[in-house]
Amino acid sequence: MKIALAQLNYHIGNFKSNTAKIISAIEKFKSQKADLVVFSELAICGYPPKDLLERKDFIEQTQIALEKIAEKCVDIAIVVGGPSINPNPKGKNLYNSAYFMSNGEIASVHNKTLLPNYDIFDEYRYFEPNTEFSLINFKGKKIALTICEDLWEKQPVDNNFAKSELYTISPMEELSKLNPDFVINIAASPFSYNQQDYRTNILKSTCKHYHLPIFYVNQIGAHAELIFDGDSMVLNSKGEIACRLDYFKEDFQIIDLHNIEDQKYESKNVDYIEKIHDALVLGLKDYFVKTGFTQAILGLSGGIDSAVTLVLAVRALGKENVRVLLLPSEFSSDHSIKDAVELAENLGIQYEIVPIQNIFQEMQNSLSPIFKDLPFNVAEENIQARIRGTLLMGLSNKFGHILLNTSNKSEAAVGYGTLYGDMNGGLSVLGDVYKSDVFKMAWFMNKEVEIIPVNTIVKPPSAELRPDQKDSDSLPDYDILDAILFRYIEKNMSSDEIIADGFAKETVLKTISMVNRNEYKRFQTPPILRVSSKAFGFGRKIPLVAKH
Repeated sequence: MKIALAQLNYHIGNFKSNTAKIISAIEKFKSQKADLVVFSELAICGYPPKDLLERKDFIEQTQIALEKIAEKCVDIAIVVGGPSINPNPKGKNLYNSAYFMSNGEIASVHNKTLLPNYDIFDEYRYFEPNTEFSLINFKGKKIALTICEDLWEKQPVDNNFAKSELYTISPMEELSKLNPDFVINIAASPFSYNQQDYRTNILKSTCKHYHLPIFYVNQIGAHAELIFDGDSMVLNSKGEIACRLDYFKEDFQIIDLHNIEDQKYESKNVDYIEKIHDALVLGLKDYFVKTGFTQAILGLSGGIDSAVTLVLAVRALGKENVRVLLLPSEFSSDHSIKDAVELAENLGIQYEIVPIQNIFQEMQNSLSPIFKDLPFNVAEENIQARIRGTLLMGLSNKFGHILLNTSNKSEAAVGYGTLYGDMNGGLSVLGDVYKSDVFKMAWFMNKEVEIIPVNTIVKPPSAELRPDQKDSDSLPDYDILDAILFRYIEKNMSSDEIIADGFAKETVLKTISMVNRNEYKRFQTPPILRVSSKAFGFGRKIPLVAKH
């Protein structure tokens, strides 16, 4: 049996585009004599559709699209994901389903059992869990059809693959009792830089435990914060990878079921910084394509965050679709302006210089009767950031550009940013990338030719909002800060546990205090492209008024 993997980029609610892509793949593989084509989870409507699933017309359109696709399944069969209606008046209205189509019709429907309801996932809000198990009989083979989480009954714990029984039922245990010949798993598994190892380990361990091959198909593309990396693969019954599709791009492959025990995929080591880079480029590109916008603007300061954001934007959107404003104040150093201009010219993009000294002075004059003789402090610093934010939003409104936010995860974590100033934007590009990794990404971008001026990378980071200001005046060194933040945010470690790891008590307590008291700022930030296992945004739910 020849089985085709179709790793595609879908668009939520765009039934015309999704249906056309699926039908095109069917025709492509039909001409190549494939027997079965496998598409990803909820491919017909895109993942995650969220509250669109509560709209009657949305569900009706999925059914129309599925019927149109089924008509094309003559002399070929497919597996494709989509919602299905629960006929039982009790329970949720829908199932998250995998449709098996053959002979021009929907032959059977198989529902998802394990509905994730943690971190970014909220499937139990919409779907009823499956309780019945059956196999597909096709061309003399018995197929166990599963959907994403159905293979994830053993969860990673503390960022290590370990047994953690999150669910009370095991779909594979139930399906294995029916003696399948192989497993198909259709997925919508989002990217994080450490997720791929977990995912591969889970698939390998499942193959070994049940002595069954697995055909795993994931989607690629981005939907606002969530980025999907693809990485579809086929594993033989020994848990060896026989075939692996590309990261971050549409890809197709036909695998002969009879040969997978002998096929070996040569693994390529890809550094996590390169994965994050590629994920952010895809996330940026798809955000613009799927929202209908084409052009971006950002403030270029001469610092490393705006520099890295700019390079990512140019790689995602093209230099003709990106422009920048340089907004120097009296505290901006000459080398920062020079570095920013050099970067813009290296990339060949449009830039303008709009000094803000006069605007800042006018605002100080207007406020002086109220501020009286109080000393210069964070109020004046933030006024400068808000002037810049206002000017950038002015151009955004005038020309229809989306403003890209350039704050990194370290800054967002400790509140080192100004609401309605440098925290403005329609999309946060680096909001899930720690500062120490931003430095690494800059060096990665320069590996073939110097794009970002080296001075931008090596000079001490500074907001340049007061004389001789350095980030280190207010924050620990970033290597230390980021290590503490990782333990507190990603690993949920307590202050005592972090201190026991060898960090200074005063530094740990100060850092955690800053994280906790700035939750209100993060609540108001733009969508953040997610590249880690715990990003700020809808996957991290912390009360704004908690005292803990």
